[in-house]
Parts: sequence; structure tokens; C-alpha cells
Amino acid sequence: MLYRLEGIVIRAMDYGETNKIITLCTQTHGKIGVLVRGAKKVKSRHASLTQPFTYGIFSFFRGGSGLGTLNDGEIIESNHKLREDLVMAAHGAYACELIDRGLQDEDAGSFWFEQLLAFLSGLREGKDPEVMTRLFEMKMLQASGYGPELEICSASQRHVEGDALISPRLGGVLSIPFRAADPYAVPVTGRALSLLRVFARLDLRRLGNVDVKPETKLELKKVMEALMREHIGINLKSKRFLDQLDNYGFDK
Repeated sequence: MLYRLEGIVIRAMDYGETNKIITLCTQTHGKIGVLVRGAKKVKSRHASLTQPFTYGIFSFFRGGSGLGTLNDGEIIESNHKLREDLVMAAHGAYACELIDRGLQDEDAGSFWFEQLLAFLSGLREGKDPEVMTRLFEMKMLQASGYGPELEICSASQRHVEGDALISPRLGGVLSIPFRAADPYAVPVTGRALSLLRVFARLDLRRLGNVDVKPETKLELKKVMEALMREHIGINLKSKRFLDQLDNYGFDK
């Protein structure tokens, strides 16, 4: 059967001497693998369609639920500027790998296509990559059924205001007087908690330009890392690379 779908390349791998297999996050059919014959040849007319972050229309033959074979394609947005910038490429790769590794094929539907498209567009437009990444992680937690409770204390069952803690083990916010309920809970200021609450309600299509102080971004990173480690638990190469950039001061 011939398919013609909008998709974003979230992964590309060599296959044989001249071919590539790309994984697409599509708007209507989830994640799909497509064989691109001759993509590694110097004069291949399809080589540009196999580049990471490429957004386009892909026409391919596919029998059943197996691997498709590319027939033709049209690039809507190449996102080449993202691939040329070390920091933007690292954040883009992390978002793509989260979808590829964190979601089953049937889970990666229209919502995730739109979120990833908004994420890549936001990078091009100069929005803060760290803020967008934290929001993307929040959406991943919620999609996996592990969205944290950020209003009601996990111990006292009362609404929390101001400085607090986030307990990945208990699944949400913890009032400071109840810190003994989880000695490993991550402290957060009231400002960071307010942003986390915004992230829980917002999706990337509605995110504007947000000015977040470096110390608040560090708080958000520690909280989201703890939540992702507790509930998602996948070891991603792109995340390790992001951490290396951060350690060397690139991701600032």
C-alpha cells in the first residue's frame, strides 16, 4: 500500500553500503520505519530526506505493519540550522530520542507529532532550549501516566504554597514540614514550583518566550531529572551528551 504522510525524522541509521533506515514521527500513523535506498550515495536525491529533524511529506510503500520503502518525498522544513548549532542539535536529539525510546509506536500519535514540531520550531525561533526541554519532559511524564501532583502535599494532603520539595518516590510536591516523608526529595523555591505547575498545564504549541533565571533553570533541571530517572528510567545517549555540554558550560 502506498502511504503519503507528514513526518519528522527522529532517527536515521545506515543499512548496508548505500541505504539508510529512518524512523518517522508521523501526524496520523505514529512511529514508522522507512528504508531509503541509495541514500548514502553522493548524488542521491533522497539523502536530504534522511537528515535528523527533517520535516516533510514522505511517500512510501508498506505492507502490513513492517518497514516501508521510500518512493518519494518533499521537504517542508529541513531544520538545517539546528543541525549546525551544537546546543540546538543536542536538545533536538534529546527530544527525538525521548519519543523514539520512551513511547511505543501506537503512543506516538498526532499529539507528539505536534509537540515535536513545536519544539523544533521553537529552537529555530530562539526560544530557550532548556525551558522547552523541561516542558517536553513534563509532557513525557504525563503521557506515561507519571505526571507529578504539584498542588497537594503528598503527606499532609493540603495545598502547598511557596518553597517546598518534590518527591519522585511519592509522586509530587511535599511541604517542608513533612520532609521526613522522603529524605531524598528535591527542594524547590516557590518560583520554580510555580513554573512546574505552568508546565503541567501547558503544551509546547502555546509556549511563548519565557525569561527564566539561571538558578531557577538549575532547580527545574534537578527536579525533572529526578522525576524522569524515577519513572521513565531510560538511559539516553543524547541526555549524556547534554549533560557534558552543561558541565563544560556550552548549554548556558
